[in-house]
Amino acid sequence: MSRIKSRLTVFFEEPFWVGVFEQETDGVIRAARVVFGAQPTDAEVFEFVLRHADRLRYGPPVEGRLSRETANPKKRRREAARETGQRGIGTRSQQALQLAREQNRLEKRESSRARRQAEQARRFALRTEKRREKHRGH
Repeated sequence: MSRIKSRLTVFFEEPFWVGVFEQETDGVIRAARVVFGAQPTDAEVFEFVLRHADRLRYGPPVEGRLSRETANPKKRRREAARETGQRGIGTRSQQALQLAREQNRLEKRESSRARRQAEQARRFALRTEKRREKHRGH
């Protein structure tokens, strides 16, 4: 039986409040991002989790584990400063969200290319049909 760990982090990302849902199952992390808009109250966040958490679109899975939080806030601050100084800001969930964004961008690019080619083919068919009509003498 596998265990599922979940975490919700709400933070301010100019100009909106954003929530990141992280889900860990068997050493694999998946993340979903939700834009709240104005600063949500605790009750609004709780209501959102109850009503919409099951319908979130999680990104592709990324290998890793959710970190355990230590009890001492000074130690957490030191660890955060050490980690951001070494490799910049970016958690596993942020990497998962970036991967999902990249996949969505590629899918959108492919669909827009197909749509553009279909439109060009349709216009070409209309032009050739007009040309044939003109040569008929009508």
